[in-house]
Amino acid sequence: MNLEQLREQLEIDEGVKYEVYNDHLGYATFGVGHLVLESDEEHGAALGTPVSESRVIEAFEQDCENVLRDCDILYEDFGDLPEEAQQVIANMMFNMGRPRLSKFKGMKRGVDSRNWHAAADEMVDSAWYRQVTNRADRLVERIRALA
Repeated sequence: MNLEQLREQLEIDEGVKYEVYNDHLGYATFGVGHLVLESDEEHGAALGTPVSESRVIEAFEQDCENVLRDCDILYEDFGDLPEEAQQVIANMMFNMGRPRLSKFKGMKRGVDSRNWHAAADEMVDSAWYRQVTNRADRLVERIRALA
């Protein structure tokens, strides 16, 4: 998978901030949507605390490793999917995490059967779609284009 392309897309969808901030749910975050964990050196840091570019890159790379591992768990043939499908699924995994993405059973059936229109329809028929409509529209169109 082209991780540079994934990073570029996630920077558009998540943004990049070189400081600790609260995400839309009020959780401490920095970089490319990196949720501050107890194990992070930034844990407990005040909002606005600067974060270096190298640290943002380090956190993003670790997040990508976790996301791709979760993609492989959820989709046993993830590496065999078209690159574009891998990119979209990884983007969604980054956004939602495996517990939430695993609830997209209809989408998974569509991807597993390579029925891209069915997968896209299931993406649209979700609370996620209504919450992140601009991002979701882009991802849905990318899946539909595979048909």
